Amino acid sequence: MIHLAGPFALAAVLAGIGTYGVLARRNAVLVLIGVELILNAANVLLVATGGVGADRWQSGSVLTLFVITIAAAEVCVALAVVLAVFRLRGDIDLSRAAALGAGADEGAATAGGATPPAAGATEPAGAAR
Repeated sequence: MIHLAGPFALAAVLAGIGTYGVLARRNAVLVLIGVELILNAANVLLVATGGVGADRWQSGSVLTLFVITIAAAEVCVALAVVLAVFRLRGDIDLSRAAALGAGADEGAATAGGATPPAAGATEPAGAAR
């Protein structure tokens, strides 16, 4: 039987580094890595505590598989969002994330070059096509 001090210390270090990565970083990919470190700290705790007790259902290992599955789905969705933001903005700096709603209209209007005419607007009589 293992002593739980080692896995608990490892989980604490992983959770601390992950929390720092989430709170201090502005790059979206580094924030995702921080979230993954926090989830891995939870996995270490689940496996360590599941290995100590005589659990007939192996709940620590089963819950770890659920956490891994949810983490994989989270990474897929998050990377899709990061890719969409990168295509729209050209960078993935999270300090500008509050302006995403306002910037979506600006990016769509300037992406094609000129802005389309407003509904009901007429062209001047001398304008050539």
